[in-house]
Amino acid sequence: MQTGSWSEHASRLNEDRDERSEIGDQKTEIHLRVGDFGSLISVLRSLHMRYRSTSRKAPLTSLRGAVLRGLAPDGGLYMPAEIARHSAEELEEFRRLPFTEVCFRAVRPFTVHDVPEEVLWQIVSEAINFPVKLVSLSPGLHILELFHGPTLAFKDFGARFMARLMGYFVRGELRPLTVLVATSGDTGSAVAHGFLGVPGIRVVILYPSKRISEAQEKQFTTLGENITALEVSGTFDDCQRLVKQAFSDEELNKRAFLTSANSINIARLLPQMFYHVAAYRQLPVASVPLIVSVPSGNFGNLTAGIFAKRIGLPVSKYVAATNVNDVVPQYLRTGEFLPRPATATYSNAMDVGNPNNFPRLLDLCRGRLEYVLREVWGHGATNDETLAAMKALHHRFGYIADPHTAVGFLGWEAYKLEHSEPAQGLVLATAHPAKFADVVCKAIGTAPPLPDRLAAYLKRDKLSLPMSSSYDDFKQFLLTH
Repeated sequence: MQTGSWSEHASRLNEDRDERSEIGDQKTEIHLRVGDFGSLISVLRSLHMRYRSTSRKAPLTSLRGAVLRGLAPDGGLYMPAEIARHSAEELEEFRRLPFTEVCFRAVRPFTVHDVPEEVLWQIVSEAINFPVKLVSLSPGLHILELFHGPTLAFKDFGARFMARLMGYFVRGELRPLTVLVATSGDTGSAVAHGFLGVPGIRVVILYPSKRISEAQEKQFTTLGENITALEVSGTFDDCQRLVKQAFSDEELNKRAFLTSANSINIARLLPQMFYHVAAYRQLPVASVPLIVSVPSGNFGNLTAGIFAKRIGLPVSKYVAATNVNDVVPQYLRTGEFLPRPATATYSNAMDVGNPNNFPRLLDLCRGRLEYVLREVWGHGATNDETLAAMKALHHRFGYIADPHTAVGFLGWEAYKLEHSEPAQGLVLATAHPAKFADVVCKAIGTAPPLPDRLAAYLKRDKLSLPMSSSYDDFKQFLLTH
């Protein structure tokens, strides 16, 4: 991927700074004219970008404060106090600019005052150094492949960006930073590889025993160095609970410097906007209304999509495509959000019964169901339906999909059946099918080709440590290791 130099980028930026900007009348949006990216930054500098809690009971903080704390003191999730909205003309320019430049422009408004431009440019160009591929199966159906990064999953976008951003923020810190992360599959490997060898940072990954694929497990349990994997006797929701309890434990936080690498951390969420913008850049025809079907578990992926829409991306609707852990589609139907224990499925990375990012989704929609319904449509799929969809994709298009992507495809198909207006569908392909070879083989009768780098991890011995689902045991581990 061509990234261009900082000097080339700075030259383009200086040209933009001659334009004017104007502030819109909505408190949470800044409306801009074409070509005014430089003016956008000037405006945001004067406002000083701050981050607030979704619970609205914690003080405003900087990006650095939000990233290093992870969870707000009142238990809420951090959100930008303002969201910069780019003009339609500038978004059209995104279709012509190099991808690294587009990523930089998308995230820069959220980082002013905290990260110098040249540092942010380096973070973006180093983190997003792999392609995003759009595969058009038909004129009305596209697959956006997000699995061409180091760990073959979409989580590489957020994890690699976050690792470099945290590395910048903790420079000069005397205490080591401990990054806690719960994973239902792909987050663990992406975070582990993103932070591997980063000075001053250790990573502790919690994952549910026997509930993720061998390929997923081996990618983060075999690394050693500053990466520790804990195999928890329980579900992914238990892992998330342990992490959240650690952050709310005042005694522990006085003795340890903790932050999160899950999508509760705003540093994971912001770079996930990048691939939503990448899709718009690559669409053969951008004028046809776009429906984006997002395989959804913790709902960071879909929330990042709403962020992208808030900065101006022209998306008509997002489909929250889940497996049988369909608490959000159920909320969209009934207006009641009823978390429940997760059920194990073939699309295991989405086996989440209490999605962490649901408060952010509500926050973006003013906490009202009617506004959520304007943005999101929901659909849940069974294991049998998932296998049938994988088989159909292979039979109709010759396309091999992993089970999560198949759930996304089912979401689009279901939406299309209930909506007759013209639209094109975009399904996010979140993981390489080889990471779920057993399920793929069950669906289409043959295993997908195994990438060399994945095959190498499967040969390694795992180094994970057993852990109960008791918080006392987890706390003791953190204090003694």
